[in-house]
Amino acid sequence: MSYSLDQLAPLLAGCAQVLSRDELKTKLDLGRPLRVKLGVDPTSPDIHLGHTVGLSKLRQFQELGHEAILIIGDFTAMIGDPSGRSATRPHLSHDQVMEHAKSYQTQAFKILDPDKTTIRFNGEWFEAMGFEDVIRLNSRVTLQQMFQREDFRDRMDRGLPVRAHEIQYPIMQGWDSVVIRADVELGGTDQLFNILVGRDLQHEEGQHQQVAMMLPILTGLDGTQKMSKSLGNAVGVAESPSEMFGKLMSISDGQMEEYYRLLLHENLNVELHPMEAKKSLAERLTARFHSAAEARHAREEFELRFSKRDLESAELPAYQPIGELPHDIITLGVDAFDRVLGIKKSRGDLRRLVEGGSVSWRGEKIADHKAIIPVREGGVLKLDRRNAVRIG
Repeated sequence: MSYSLDQLAPLLAGCAQVLSRDELKTKLDLGRPLRVKLGVDPTSPDIHLGHTVGLSKLRQFQELGHEAILIIGDFTAMIGDPSGRSATRPHLSHDQVMEHAKSYQTQAFKILDPDKTTIRFNGEWFEAMGFEDVIRLNSRVTLQQMFQREDFRDRMDRGLPVRAHEIQYPIMQGWDSVVIRADVELGGTDQLFNILVGRDLQHEEGQHQQVAMMLPILTGLDGTQKMSKSLGNAVGVAESPSEMFGKLMSISDGQMEEYYRLLLHENLNVELHPMEAKKSLAERLTARFHSAAEARHAREEFELRFSKRDLESAELPAYQPIGELPHDIITLGVDAFDRVLGIKKSRGDLRRLVEGGSVSWRGEKIADHKAIIPVREGGVLKLDRRNAVRIG
């Protein structure tokens, strides 16, 4: 198989930055499969659509005959990547991380070819290190290098702590590249510093330096911050078809170009009506992670619920308030979100939904946040644009 120039253009497509294009061309001209690394830290049990940007690029390398190496960061996850964060991540135990890693692998294989993917846990090499080895590895970098990171500098300027263990993260990620002798490392644009540390460590070890392929970061459902489960703006690849479809329908019209480009790898057809373009996007992405039939049903159900406003005929989760629970809309809404839909909402969140006109009972909008719901009558309680429950 040829690994030369004919692969260069498709591999560069969709990248935000590549260091460097000439280095990638040189590696492809070697005429051998490249070792392509993507690292993921299982800090939660779920992969979301933001993760799939890197996984899809790794799949592209697979399909072109290269070796895909997925690094599961069981040790780095216990630190937590500090990239872009203004506070230290909460500490996870190794047992928690390994439990998350099981579902990570299952979900990653919705995109990657499992028969062509090499899975490595970085605990393989870090667990074997003694304290002297850790000190020697730390001697390879300077504090001046570490504090060139914008997020570290920003915290220090604001008087916020940068803890010593966080400085280990880019060093450990870089050492992963040395151990597996990576030719290419994929990562979001916020990973550039960490990947460059890997290049420096490879150079010190006498290895050829990996090419850094930086991919755009997908914004979350809020339209402002990057997609993240901890920020509550993510679409998980393991979510039900109806939940996935409904969440995707909540993105703004202004985000559609980005979602088409990064997730479907095509340009948005500007001649399509925005609503039809959004439904098509949601249906195609839901079909990718479930099936065409399930995606079609999710679309039909969504249209029945929200486009045709026929909530009474829709399949809705049943909600029965606890006997002693007050029946004001705020209390009922918080309880229904939590117990039935598995979504944490505060009383303030519910009040904002009411004030924004999102909440209705039996087809009538509720304008008063102190309104009492006659639950004995039974009916549909619509809580926001995506969620409704049936009482009685």
